[in-house]
Order: sequence, then C-alpha cells, then structure tokens
Amino acid sequence: MRRPLVVANWKMHKTVGESLDFVRSFRDECRWNDFCQVVLCPPFTSLYPVAQALQGTNITLGAQDLFWKDQGAYTGEISPLMLKDVGCQFVIIGHSERRGRFGKPDPELQEGELRSFFSESDQSVHKKILSAVRHQIRPIFCVGETLQEREEGITEEVIARQLGGGLTGAGADQMALVSIAYEPVWAIGTGKVCDASEAQRICRLIRDRLAEGFGRQVAESIRILYGGSITPENIEGLASQPDIDGGLVGGASLNPDSFCKIVEIVDRVRGRRAES
Repeated sequence: MRRPLVVANWKMHKTVGESLDFVRSFRDECRWNDFCQVVLCPPFTSLYPVAQALQGTNITLGAQDLFWKDQGAYTGEISPLMLKDVGCQFVIIGHSERRGRFGKPDPELQEGELRSFFSESDQSVHKKILSAVRHQIRPIFCVGETLQEREEGITEEVIARQLGGGLTGAGADQMALVSIAYEPVWAIGTGKVCDASEAQRICRLIRDRLAEGFGRQVAESIRILYGGSITPENIEGLASQPDIDGGLVGGASLNPDSFCKIVEIVDRVRGRRAES
C-alpha cells in the first residue's frame, strides 16, 4: 500500500514570522496516525527557520522550486545543494504557475486569472527532476492541462507529453524518489475542483503511462497526488479513489485549521483502505 502524501504549497505567502506561527499551531493541534506523510513547502526565505521549528516532529520540509545547477552565476536561483543544506527532502517541480503554455507565456490572460510568468518548459523541468534525484531530493512533478486543452480534447496528449518530457532518461531507482501531482490548470486557485471520478481517470492514465515507461511494479509504487482547489469539504471523495494517494494543497494550506482537517481526512480514508 502506497503511503499517502499531503503537501502544503504556500506559494508567495507568509513572512518568516507567519510561517513559524503556522508551524506552532499545526504542530500543536493537528493529530494524525503517521500513516499520512505531511510536507510543508514555504517560500525560500522561511525554509531554514521552518526547518528548525520542525525538528523533532513528523512533518517534512519541501521547497517550491530549484535550479538544476549546483552552483554558478545564476542570479536569483537556488540550487539543490542549498536546499539539502537547510533540510529539504522534497521539491515541487513544473508547477503550472511556472510553466508556459506549450513552453510559451500567455499574455492574454487578465488580472485575477491563472497565468505563467516564467515560461518553464518540459526541458527545464526534466533537468530539474534529474538534478533533484541526483541529490536525493524527492521531486513532486506537476502535470496538467489548461481549460482550452481540455475543451479541445487533448488532455491525454498534453499529460503524455509532460510525463515524457520530464522523465525521459530516468531509471527505476530514480523513479523511486518521484511523486506525480495531477493539477488541472483550470482548477488551480479558481474554486473549481475536478470531479473525483474524472480525477481518478486521469491519475489512472498517468499510472498506466508510467507502467509503459518503467514497468508496472514501478508504476504501482509511485504516489500520484491531486491538486487544484482542494478543501476539507472535497478531499474525502478524492482521497477515496484508488489511484489518488493524497493532495498538493494551495490556498487551503495557508490556514492551519483547514490544512489539519485535510491531513486528518486523508490519513483516515487512506488508512481505512489499507486495512480493507
């Protein structure tokens, strides 16, 4: 049985003080049976103090991105060595807010709509994944389609391209470190959540694609998460699906109470499945 995983992506939120307030509240109040693995991904400025605050707890530290070089003249970037140094065990790679649309930014989106400023490509995602696993940092590799791509009926094609582009050349030992997060772009930050049965269909498609590339045994061991407007109200239906092993949580992870409820529900639902 795959151990469930719930990841808090705080994005560009929380000062150091606010991050530490969250950790204190969550650490003291949230109770789960340790079946579920919990990862906090604060902004870079909070990584070290949060790492210190998490010592002695069962909560793991993650980062929101990295650069694929260990060091060099790359102004504004952060390397895997730096993340390891502060205690990161996970890193989010290829989030749609960093990707371009087919590798290009979309200037037509209006204020308030999800957009990409960073033009991340499948090629750069691939380099980041290989760099992370080389340093034994676990990538949370994000894939997902835009609303336009879904309406055009090319969801499967887009996800197959993203998986192939990100994981080409990876071996079974490297894949043991990778988790996949299916995040339909049209559901991120919009309040729209993908129907649980449809999310399951896509997550199963992802697992089948992984089986084609790496074998069924490897594919069945990889954790696949859902992300996109997760709340305490909708997580149970998602976590009940056989191929959804947890969640990559955005807005609802900013409040320790709502994030705690999500963790406790995933822990209970997936633990119940493990017992059956």
